[in-house]
Amino acid sequence: MESAAAGEAPGAETPRARAPPPSPSEPPAAARARPRLVFRTQLAHGSPTGKIEGFTNVRELYAKIAEAFGIAPTEILFCTLNSHKVDMQKLLGGQIGLEDFIFAHVRGETKEVEVTKTEDALGLTITDNGAGYAFIKRIKEGSIINRIQAVCVGDSIEAINDHSIVGCRHYEVAKMLRELPKSQPFTLRLVQPKRAFDMIGQRSRSSKCPVEAKVTSGRETLRLRSGGAATVEEVPSEFEEEASQRVDDLLESYMGIRDPELASTMVETSKKTASVQEFARCLDSVLGEFAFPDEFVVEVWAAIGEAREACG
Repeated sequence: MESAAAGEAPGAETPRARAPPPSPSEPPAAARARPRLVFRTQLAHGSPTGKIEGFTNVRELYAKIAEAFGIAPTEILFCTLNSHKVDMQKLLGGQIGLEDFIFAHVRGETKEVEVTKTEDALGLTITDNGAGYAFIKRIKEGSIINRIQAVCVGDSIEAINDHSIVGCRHYEVAKMLRELPKSQPFTLRLVQPKRAFDMIGQRSRSSKCPVEAKVTSGRETLRLRSGGAATVEEVPSEFEEEASQRVDDLLESYMGIRDPELASTMVETSKKTASVQEFARCLDSVLGEFAFPDEFVVEVWAAIGEAREACG
């Protein structure tokens, strides 16, 4: 917004000449263009700083980072914001603060582990990078996976029993793991992110669901969308943040995944509906591939309502 100029002496107003109307041949005055959005980036294990711009979704973001460092986009497992560590609370999701620094975590060593499913749940929470790689976001304390020291948060799951899952979404991978038979060993092929020396030996896990750290700086963020162009938006409101967190918690408990962008999309959808039935129909049209069960949709609707009440 432009402020009005003030150049006259106090008490002495000079009449201003009225600007002549533009001639028909003159184009209308253009709105002030938004400055180019340029983001700084590094490879998480160490690199010079690069600058990237002109992306509208995660795949394009990865392509720009790869171009900046002369690597293939498929080398990038995931990105974190403002931290080079494998910190799932700083994971890049659907929004980037306009001042955020992007760290790209690339493929490191490949490893295979054998797991015997002695319980229904393995204790894994899966997410994905939006570009074809599913990876481990959380390991529950005391779980089957927690007892296998070779498996770490941040590991990308490349194959289950030699069946490649590259290109699968997180909910598909979680479903495959849930459906594995009990008491029968299976093999996971994992790719760990390449680490700097100060991160070697790091293995993080959590049995709880801490509130995700804010990944925005300032008052605006760049919202990445899987379909359509990226948009610059205001930082989410208190209600939107609280509701999205509650929905993300439900995604983990019902489906074994974490996906703040998906949670945010569900909250946005709820704002356009007046009843749980209408909400369910809208979810089917927008996110039909997830095939959410009816009881889950009811829980999500209730959680969003509770967040609205809590935030006034």
